[in-house]
Amino acid sequence: MTKYIDFFKKAFKGGDVDYTKISIRSAVLLLAIPMMLEMAMESVFALVDLYFVGHLKESGYAIQTVGLTESVLSVMYSIAIGMSMAATALVARRIGEKNPEQASRSAAQVLFVSIVITFILSLLGVIYAKEILILMGSKPEAAAYGKDFTRMMMGSSVIIMLLFLINGIFRGAGNAAIAMKSLWIANIANIILCPILIRGFGPIPAMGLTGAALATTIGRSVGVIYQLYHLLIADTQIRIKLNYFKPDFRLIRSVVKIATPGIFQFVIASCSWIFLAQLVATTGGENASAGYQTALRLMMFFMLPAWGLSNAASTLVGQNMGANEMLRAEQSVMKTVKYNVVFMLVVSLIFFLLGDFLVGFFTQEVEIKSFAKNALHIMSVGFLFYGIGMVMVNAFNGAGDTWTPTWINFFGFWMFQIPFAYFLSKHLGMGPKGVFISIPVAEILITIVAFILFKKGKWKTIKV
Repeated sequence: MTKYIDFFKKAFKGGDVDYTKISIRSAVLLLAIPMMLEMAMESVFALVDLYFVGHLKESGYAIQTVGLTESVLSVMYSIAIGMSMAATALVARRIGEKNPEQASRSAAQVLFVSIVITFILSLLGVIYAKEILILMGSKPEAAAYGKDFTRMMMGSSVIIMLLFLINGIFRGAGNAAIAMKSLWIANIANIILCPILIRGFGPIPAMGLTGAALATTIGRSVGVIYQLYHLLIADTQIRIKLNYFKPDFRLIRSVVKIATPGIFQFVIASCSWIFLAQLVATTGGENASAGYQTALRLMMFFMLPAWGLSNAASTLVGQNMGANEMLRAEQSVMKTVKYNVVFMLVVSLIFFLLGDFLVGFFTQEVEIKSFAKNALHIMSVGFLFYGIGMVMVNAFNGAGDTWTPTWINFFGFWMFQIPFAYFLSKHLGMGPKGVFISIPVAEILITIVAFILFKKGKWKTIKV
């Protein structure tokens, strides 16, 4: 028992570990434990907001606004994740080569490029917040109610990007504990501020839905300050100096080469989710939309830890390739698959047995609950495949082969899932249920293709 406690303490503490030398099982778990907790904390942001706004007077409008805004923000998340994939791949490869200075220079260039891109998109989101909600299927009165929430969330996109990106840098370096702690700090601030700013406290007025956006923005900002301290000041393996931000076009080309398909990879998936959210809203109305968004938030609460576990494969593939340990890189991926499948089977069981209780925690509206439970039960059918697919995608990305999962997503989501969802919901008259069914079917197909391509091994030839 003592050795297990010591192992968990080591995982929580973090620090510099040579993941190319220790046992594969230890390497996977030392990275996976803090990465799972990090991603769990990321999902808590949306759940905390959903819980408090679900108890507002206009809860239907509020829940829909939060859900639709998160769907639009997923494009920003896609850019942040795509850039963080480049950071993780470059940093992990350089760390595997035992070159921390070049790893730090690569990290600085990714930050420079990302801030410029995100600032422009953030500005557009602030200006066109109401129009974005209407485009997503929200009624004009609901869009007017939620526009300030959307404006503030879109305006804070740079903070969201930094939170994702800097954590990607630390994950690439193998210091997942710092990434985890930054999300803990951010969430604690958000949980404290949400009830105060939404409901009011003392001299602080009740801001309602806008208060939820402000609490989330402040919370994430606190997390980013913690990250920057460890990135710029603290004595860690990755230490960025100000002169590293001077544009290095050779490094920027490497960043763009990896990040561009990585961004497309997640934009493709995000746009698919946006289309599905709009299809649910137009075929089922506000209650179906609110129920679907509730189910998605619950699903992501459990899916993000699985994504965190699969991130271990990304770091281990990158570092082992840098150390020229190709067999060990592949073995690390298959070990991660094993752990993720077990985790996702447990999640499936929880959703089938406790779906009603979980949904009831966020809303008591009968119709919303009915749609949410139906969505949960249908989507959870494919959880085991989700677990495998996530690891495959992260393995490709960790190797710097971001094009392979991009093409898989393009055909899986745009060429199959969207037409299939439209056919079921519109032509067969299944409405929102048709959309729900299309999700696990597409994910199963994507996982099978990804696994076959991984075993072919082209990713082993990628240079970054």
